Amino acid sequence: MRLQYLCSLHRTMYPLILHIETSVELCSVALSRGNQCIAVKENSEGRNHATMLTPFIDYLLNTNNVSVGQLDAVAVSSGPGSYTGLRIGLSTAKGLCYGGNIPLISVSTLQAMSMGFTQQHDVPVSALLCPMIDARRMEVYTALYDRDGGQVEKVSAEIITGQSFVQRLNKHQIYFFGNGAAKCRTTITHPNAIFPEGFAHSSGYMVPLALQAYNRKRFEDVAYFEPFYLKDFIAGPKKGVKNED
Repeated sequence: MRLQYLCSLHRTMYPLILHIETSVELCSVALSRGNQCIAVKENSEGRNHATMLTPFIDYLLNTNNVSVGQLDAVAVSSGPGSYTGLRIGLSTAKGLCYGGNIPLISVSTLQAMSMGFTQQHDVPVSALLCPMIDARRMEVYTALYDRDGGQVEKVSAEIITGQSFVQRLNKHQIYFFGNGAAKCRTTITHPNAIFPEGFAHSSGYMVPLALQAYNRKRFEDVAYFEPFYLKDFIAGPKKGVKNED
Protein backbone atom coordinates (compact mmCIF):
# COMPACT_ATOMS: atom_id res chain seq x y z
CA MET A 1 0.00 0.00 0.00
CA ARG A 2 2.86 2.36 0.92
CA LEU A 3 4.68 1.67 -2.39
CA GLN A 4 1.45 2.20 -4.33
CA TYR A 5 0.97 5.57 -2.61
CA LEU A 6 4.54 6.66 -3.35
CA CYS A 7 4.20 5.72 -7.04
CA SER A 8 0.96 7.67 -7.27
CA LEU A 9 2.57 10.68 -5.57
CA HIS A 10 5.56 10.57 -7.94
CA ARG A 11 3.29 10.55 -11.00
CA THR A 12 1.31 13.45 -9.58
CA MET A 13 4.42 15.53 -8.90
CA TYR A 14 6.42 14.46 -11.94
CA PRO A 15 4.00 13.38 -14.68
CA LEU A 16 5.44 12.09 -17.96
CA ILE A 17 3.81 14.13 -20.74
CA LEU A 18 4.17 14.03 -24.53
CA HIS A 19 3.74 17.42 -26.22
CA ILE A 20 2.66 17.86 -29.86
CA GLU A 21 3.00 21.15 -31.76
CA THR A 22 1.75 21.33 -35.37
CA SER A 23 -0.16 24.62 -35.44
CA VAL A 24 2.62 26.56 -37.19
CA GLU A 25 5.22 25.69 -39.85
CA LEU A 26 7.21 23.82 -37.20
CA CYS A 27 6.52 20.13 -36.60
CA SER A 28 7.69 19.56 -33.04
CA VAL A 29 7.33 16.88 -30.37
CA ALA A 30 8.66 17.06 -26.82
CA LEU A 31 8.77 14.76 -23.80
CA SER A 32 8.72 16.14 -20.26
CA ARG A 33 8.96 14.79 -16.74
CA GLY A 34 7.42 17.23 -14.29
CA ASN A 35 8.59 20.71 -15.24
CA GLN A 36 11.68 19.44 -17.06
CA CYS A 37 11.77 19.01 -20.83
CA ILE A 38 13.63 15.73 -21.40
CA ALA A 39 13.91 15.77 -25.18
CA VAL A 40 12.62 17.52 -28.30
CA LYS A 41 12.38 16.34 -31.92
CA GLU A 42 11.43 18.93 -34.52
CA ASN A 43 11.76 20.14 -38.08
CA SER A 44 10.73 23.50 -39.56
CA GLU A 45 11.59 22.75 -43.19
CA GLY A 46 8.20 22.96 -44.87
CA ARG A 47 4.75 21.90 -43.79
CA ASN A 48 5.13 18.13 -43.87
CA HIS A 49 3.45 17.46 -40.55
CA ALA A 50 1.42 14.52 -41.86
CA THR A 51 4.55 12.57 -42.77
CA MET A 52 6.85 13.73 -39.95
CA LEU A 53 4.70 13.70 -36.82
CA THR A 54 4.30 9.96 -36.17
CA PRO A 55 7.98 9.12 -36.89
CA PHE A 56 9.01 11.97 -34.58
CA ILE A 57 6.85 10.57 -31.78
CA ASP A 58 8.17 7.04 -32.30
CA TYR A 59 11.75 8.30 -32.30
CA LEU A 60 11.29 10.33 -29.14
CA LEU A 61 9.61 7.50 -27.21
CA ASN A 62 12.03 4.83 -28.40
CA THR A 63 15.21 6.80 -27.71
CA ASN A 64 13.97 7.55 -24.18
CA ASN A 65 12.73 3.99 -23.53
CA VAL A 66 9.16 5.13 -23.00
CA SER A 67 6.01 3.34 -24.14
CA VAL A 68 2.68 5.04 -24.79
CA GLY A 69 1.27 3.22 -21.78
CA GLN A 70 3.80 4.93 -19.52
CA LEU A 71 2.65 8.41 -20.49
CA ASP A 72 0.54 10.26 -17.94
CA ALA A 73 -0.94 12.60 -20.56
CA VAL A 74 -0.61 13.90 -24.11
CA ALA A 75 -0.64 17.68 -24.62
CA VAL A 76 -1.50 19.17 -27.99
CA SER A 77 -1.20 22.74 -29.24
CA SER A 78 -4.84 23.75 -29.70
CA GLY A 79 -4.47 26.82 -31.91
CA PRO A 80 -5.05 29.16 -33.47
CA GLY A 81 -2.88 28.33 -36.44
CA SER A 82 -2.80 26.22 -39.58
CA TYR A 83 -6.15 24.47 -40.07
CA THR A 84 -4.52 21.37 -41.54
CA GLY A 85 -1.71 21.33 -39.01
CA LEU A 86 -4.10 21.58 -36.08
CA ARG A 87 -6.19 18.68 -37.35
CA ILE A 88 -3.12 16.49 -37.88
CA GLY A 89 -1.80 17.21 -34.40
CA LEU A 90 -5.12 16.68 -32.64
CA SER A 91 -6.06 13.49 -34.49
CA THR A 92 -2.67 11.99 -33.60
CA ALA A 93 -2.99 13.07 -29.96
CA LYS A 94 -6.51 11.65 -29.75
CA GLY A 95 -5.33 8.33 -31.18
CA LEU A 96 -2.61 8.05 -28.55
CA CYS A 97 -4.97 9.02 -25.72
CA TYR A 98 -7.71 6.67 -26.84
CA GLY A 99 -5.37 3.75 -27.40
CA GLY A 100 -3.47 4.26 -24.16
CA ASN A 101 -6.48 5.37 -22.09
CA ILE A 102 -4.62 8.50 -21.00
CA PRO A 103 -5.75 12.14 -20.55
CA LEU A 104 -5.69 14.76 -23.30
CA ILE A 105 -4.47 18.27 -22.50
CA SER A 106 -4.90 21.30 -24.77
CA VAL A 107 -2.45 24.20 -24.72
CA SER A 108 -3.01 27.62 -26.29
CA THR A 109 -0.48 28.10 -29.09
CA LEU A 110 -0.13 31.84 -28.48
CA GLN A 111 0.25 31.49 -24.73
CA ALA A 112 2.90 28.79 -25.18
CA MET A 113 4.74 31.10 -27.57
CA SER A 114 4.73 33.80 -24.90
CA MET A 115 6.09 31.40 -22.30
CA GLY A 116 8.84 30.40 -24.70
CA PHE A 117 9.73 33.99 -25.49
CA THR A 118 10.23 34.86 -21.82
CA GLN A 119 12.57 31.88 -21.49
CA GLN A 120 14.79 33.41 -24.18
CA HIS A 121 14.58 37.12 -23.34
CA ASP A 122 14.84 39.37 -20.32
CA VAL A 123 11.44 41.07 -20.55
CA PRO A 124 10.77 44.18 -18.40
CA VAL A 125 7.98 43.85 -15.85
CA SER A 126 5.85 46.54 -17.52
CA ALA A 127 6.26 45.19 -21.07
CA LEU A 128 3.64 43.19 -22.96
CA LEU A 129 4.11 40.23 -25.28
CA CYS A 130 2.36 39.96 -28.65
CA PRO A 131 2.88 36.57 -30.32
CA MET A 132 1.75 36.60 -33.96
CA ILE A 133 0.87 33.72 -36.25
CA ASP A 134 0.70 34.49 -39.96
CA ALA A 135 -2.86 34.31 -41.29
CA ARG A 136 -2.02 35.49 -44.85
CA ARG A 137 -1.87 39.01 -46.30
CA MET A 138 -1.73 41.56 -43.45
CA GLU A 139 -3.80 39.46 -41.06
CA VAL A 140 -2.41 37.68 -38.01
CA TYR A 141 -3.72 35.54 -35.16
CA THR A 142 -2.63 37.28 -32.00
CA ALA A 143 -3.27 38.18 -28.37
CA LEU A 144 -1.51 40.17 -25.66
CA TYR A 145 0.13 38.68 -22.56
CA ASP A 146 2.07 40.00 -19.62
CA ARG A 147 5.51 38.71 -18.70
CA ASP A 148 4.06 35.91 -16.56
CA GLY A 149 1.82 34.57 -19.33
CA GLY A 150 -1.37 36.22 -18.10
CA GLN A 151 -3.72 37.17 -20.91
CA VAL A 152 -4.21 40.93 -21.31
CA GLU A 153 -6.24 40.90 -24.54
CA LYS A 154 -8.16 37.99 -25.99
CA VAL A 155 -7.11 35.95 -29.01
CA SER A 156 -8.26 37.50 -32.28
CA ALA A 157 -7.62 37.66 -36.00
CA GLU A 158 -6.29 41.16 -36.65
CA ILE A 159 -5.66 43.02 -39.90
CA ILE A 160 -2.55 45.04 -39.08
CA THR A 161 -2.47 48.79 -39.78
CA GLY A 162 -0.33 51.65 -38.55
CA GLN A 163 -2.81 52.20 -35.70
CA SER A 164 -2.80 48.61 -34.44
CA PHE A 165 -2.12 48.35 -30.69
CA VAL A 166 -1.46 52.10 -30.51
CA GLN A 167 -3.33 52.62 -27.22
CA ARG A 168 -1.31 49.90 -25.55
CA LEU A 169 1.91 51.07 -27.19
CA ASN A 170 1.41 54.55 -25.75
CA LYS A 171 1.72 53.02 -22.27
CA HIS A 172 3.88 49.90 -22.71
CA GLN A 173 6.71 48.44 -24.67
CA ILE A 174 5.33 45.55 -26.71
CA TYR A 175 7.45 42.68 -28.03
CA PHE A 176 6.12 41.36 -31.36
CA PHE A 177 7.35 37.91 -32.37
CA GLY A 178 6.34 34.74 -34.18
CA ASN A 179 6.01 33.95 -37.88
CA GLY A 180 3.47 36.75 -38.38
CA ALA A 181 5.55 39.53 -36.83
CA ALA A 182 8.09 40.13 -39.61
CA LYS A 183 5.51 41.41 -42.08
CA CYS A 184 4.24 43.91 -39.47
CA ARG A 185 7.63 45.50 -38.79
CA THR A 186 7.25 48.25 -41.40
CA THR A 187 3.60 48.90 -40.53
CA ILE A 188 3.78 49.14 -36.73
CA THR A 189 6.38 51.87 -36.30
CA HIS A 190 5.59 53.14 -32.80
CA PRO A 191 8.80 53.71 -30.76
CA ASN A 192 7.58 51.25 -28.11
CA ALA A 193 7.17 48.46 -30.67
CA ILE A 194 10.03 45.94 -30.46
CA PHE A 195 10.59 43.22 -33.07
CA PRO A 196 13.26 40.78 -31.83
CA GLU A 197 14.63 38.39 -34.44
CA GLY A 198 15.27 34.68 -34.22
CA PHE A 199 12.27 33.42 -32.27
CA ALA A 200 11.17 29.91 -33.26
CA HIS A 201 8.28 28.23 -31.51
CA SER A 202 8.76 24.76 -30.03
CA SER A 203 6.75 22.04 -28.33
CA GLY A 204 9.15 22.40 -25.40
CA TYR A 205 7.49 25.71 -24.54
CA MET A 206 4.22 23.87 -23.84
CA VAL A 207 5.66 22.13 -20.76
CA PRO A 208 4.73 24.61 -17.96
CA LEU A 209 1.19 25.14 -19.27
CA ALA A 210 0.59 21.40 -19.78
CA LEU A 211 1.91 20.63 -16.28
CA GLN A 212 -0.39 23.27 -14.80
CA ALA A 213 -3.37 21.75 -16.61
CA TYR A 214 -2.39 18.25 -15.47
CA ASN A 215 -2.11 19.27 -11.83
CA ARG A 216 -5.52 20.93 -12.02
CA LYS A 217 -6.95 17.90 -13.85
CA ARG A 218 -8.05 20.17 -16.67
CA PHE A 219 -8.43 17.47 -19.32
CA GLU A 220 -10.29 17.53 -22.62
CA ASP A 221 -12.94 15.13 -23.87
CA VAL A 222 -11.03 12.85 -26.24
CA ALA A 223 -14.11 12.19 -28.36
CA TYR A 224 -15.41 15.73 -28.78
CA PHE A 225 -12.59 18.22 -28.32
CA GLU A 226 -11.85 20.40 -31.37
CA PRO A 227 -8.98 22.83 -32.05
CA PHE A 228 -9.44 26.58 -31.76
CA TYR A 229 -9.50 27.46 -35.46
CA LEU A 230 -10.63 31.08 -34.85
CA LYS A 231 -11.70 31.37 -38.49
CA ASP A 232 -13.51 29.03 -40.86
CA PHE A 233 -11.29 27.14 -43.28
CA ILE A 234 -11.25 28.56 -46.80
CA ALA A 235 -9.63 26.34 -49.40
CA GLY A 236 -7.33 28.05 -51.85
CA PRO A 237 -6.99 27.15 -55.53
CA LYS A 238 -4.99 24.04 -56.30
CA LYS A 239 -1.63 24.80 -57.84
CA GLY A 240 -0.39 21.31 -58.53
CA VAL A 241 1.82 21.20 -55.42
CA LYS A 242 0.54 19.65 -52.24
CA ASN A 243 0.98 22.07 -49.37
CA GLU A 244 -0.61 22.44 -45.94
CA ASP A 245 -2.40 25.73 -45.32
